[in-house]
Amino acid sequence: MATGRTHRPATRSRGIPEATVARLPLYLRALTALSERSVPTVSSEELAAAAGVNSAKLRKDFSYLGSYGTRGVGYDVEYLVYQISRELGLTQDWPVVIVGIGNLGAALANYGGFASRGFRVAALIDADPALAGRPVAGIPVQHTDELEKIIKDNGVSIGVIATPAGAAQQVCDRLVAAGVTSILNFAPTVLSVPDGVDVRKVDLSIELQILAFHEQRKAGEEAAAEAAVPAAAARKEAAADQGPDGDMPAVMPA
Repeated sequence: MATGRTHRPATRSRGIPEATVARLPLYLRALTALSERSVPTVSSEELAAAAGVNSAKLRKDFSYLGSYGTRGVGYDVEYLVYQISRELGLTQDWPVVIVGIGNLGAALANYGGFASRGFRVAALIDADPALAGRPVAGIPVQHTDELEKIIKDNGVSIGVIATPAGAAQQVCDRLVAAGVTSILNFAPTVLSVPDGVDVRKVDLSIELQILAFHEQRKAGEEAAAEAAVPAAAARKEAAADQGPDGDMPAVMPA
């Protein structure tokens, strides 16, 4: 089976926009679920809803792949699974190293979704000598002193950094120097890399902060709406106390 060193995805050379590339995994996840249920075809509307995009955007994205579906029938699920997998480079084996085997790194090592999506965890690496040789998810942890040799021996081009922020840049520099050209960064810091190296950052704390912003805004809107109810009632009551011309009614004699 080919390794990550022998092939690069053809999306850029074929002119597929980055925004479309970012949505392809969403389509693939939805299509894989349909395939597992033995659904043979799917309409653009159904697939768009499952992927969380609008159908017009989906049809535009698929046009870059040369896939237009069949009117009245829809898209062939199995063919789209293959087509998108091929475009993303998932029809081959991608060896991956995870550097930093703390709680997060260990959780990543135990994640079963890598293998089913074309990624093989080739090695787990950590700077702590006490972890060396200890198995995590059935894979023995190796010391960072072996990093360059591990990358060369396994033909690794994708590295995952799950170290503390202070160590991430040094690890990144060593990965790049050893030949890694794609990095998934879980460390809470921005990495500096040379041209030709792709970095995808995953920061859970930032995502939670964004959600907190939206929760705060919703709470403010709800508070404003609740405050508006008694104010409207007071205005209505005041209007009822006025005469037909807007004046206060005359006091009736006793």
